[in-house]
Amino acid sequence: MHVIVHGGAGSAPAAPTARQGVLDDAAAAGAATSTPLAAVESAVRVLEHDERFNAGRGGAVQADGTVRVDAGVMTSTRAVGAVASLTGVEHPVTVARAVCEETPHVLLAGDGGVAFAEHVGVETDVDLFTAATRERFAAADPPSEPSAQVAWVRDHFGDDTGGADPTVGDGDGDGTRGTDHDTVGAVAGDGDRFAAATSTGGRWFALAGRVGDVPQAGSGFYCTPAGGASATGAGEDITRATLARRAVDGLEAGEDPQAAAEAALERFAAETESTAGLIVLSADGVGSAYNSEAMQTAVARR
Repeated sequence: MHVIVHGGAGSAPAAPTARQGVLDDAAAAGAATSTPLAAVESAVRVLEHDERFNAGRGGAVQADGTVRVDAGVMTSTRAVGAVASLTGVEHPVTVARAVCEETPHVLLAGDGGVAFAEHVGVETDVDLFTAATRERFAAADPPSEPSAQVAWVRDHFGDDTGGADPTVGDGDGDGTRGTDHDTVGAVAGDGDRFAAATSTGGRWFALAGRVGDVPQAGSGFYCTPAGGASATGAGEDITRATLARRAVDGLEAGEDPQAAAEAALERFAAETESTAGLIVLSADGVGSAYNSEAMQTAVARR
């Protein structure tokens, strides 16, 4: 099994070594499994549990004070499963896999998605806040009145400081800055089969129920018999550009994974003037590209 994982494209962490260790563990967990779908689920679960990343526990908080998580998976047979706006679920990637394997649907959202998670044995009612994220939200103090909140979100959506002192914090999971784009993802393959997965807590200070690129096939993740890709970065722009699909289109056109990643990102940047990153895997190997300050990845092979 060949696995590549990413921990999000954003600002550079001040203490990258600890994060890299978790990414290495995630890649190794994926490589130890027997199928590509199991590999991406296992790898992403490691990252969802670690508050250094914006997925699962420690995810971004929306403007109403709720953590809502999204995830999606896809295999090279074009089987897809995704979830959006789940509350109290640390491992949305596992729920997305269950949607893929156990339902005729592609995407479940909100309360129905949480009920399905409980049905398939995924723990719900988990407190996804950490001390750092709770402090960051309290410092921002968004208005509770809906019309005032909409105006507030226009000014604060995705803000890396959230009202906290921008000089405080090392961007390494302390909750004050540098964690807004730390979506996580994985792509795996065993030579003939591939799978891709992406998971996120979304963007800080979004309107309640906002959903970005992550659970949308072709945007945050995509996979075909040619290989797979997982994207991270500015979700609205990634969705508009269907970034992951473009990278896999490159694989289908005969590009190697590195060339496919670079070409897709170059086109994305030219069209959106925004930041993103992506990882790509095919039978020819792995590739990655980003135009943000940093994006950490890890690779494992068994």
